[in-house]
Amino acid sequence: MSNTDVSTDNEVIERSAGEPGAFATLYDRHARAIYRYAAQRIGDDRAEDVLSETFLVAFEKRAVYDLAVVDARPWLLGIATRLLRKHVRVEARAWKGMVADLAARLATDQIDQAGARVDAARRVRKLAGALRGLSPADRDTLLLYAWGDLDYAGIADALEVPIGTVRSRLNRARRLLRNAAGTSDTEQETEHGRTDPAAQHA
Repeated sequence: MSNTDVSTDNEVIERSAGEPGAFATLYDRHARAIYRYAAQRIGDDRAEDVLSETFLVAFEKRAVYDLAVVDARPWLLGIATRLLRKHVRVEARAWKGMVADLAARLATDQIDQAGARVDAARRVRKLAGALRGLSPADRDTLLLYAWGDLDYAGIADALEVPIGTVRSRLNRARRLLRNAAGTSDTEQETEHGRTDPAAQHA
């Protein structure tokens, strides 16, 4: 096993400055997550292009990576998110087909708590419309949470915004979803067991 196999992401990136081939370790670790995130947003046909371009951009920008951050996944997902903005029309078409599934997954607790399985389809349709109505910034934040599986600190790193902005965006998106589902808006937001933000940094 090579040294890069047991190194942390930031160590791999640092090493790649003098040993470019080491950067391949980052691809091996994170390509599946980046591809899955892109595929969920724009479909399998285009996801491979986004994946390739994400790692190309990351390789070219590795010199400016913050080496205090151990986990490179938020950085890579941030690059992918920015690249996905070039595919906004493709995503808009794909979104129509995928939004109901996302809405149902995000709002399962609301539907179950309401005890309204008979009304589930109607609620999901309302949630789908609410999700389509999100601003691009709020939608990116929500999808990095739901599909990128990042915690608040990771999303802040990915989008290069303060963690308070992430909280505001997610709170706004969840409030919209709860309103669409017809459930209470008094629930306090939590990270539902996600990793503590401090764990994202060395």
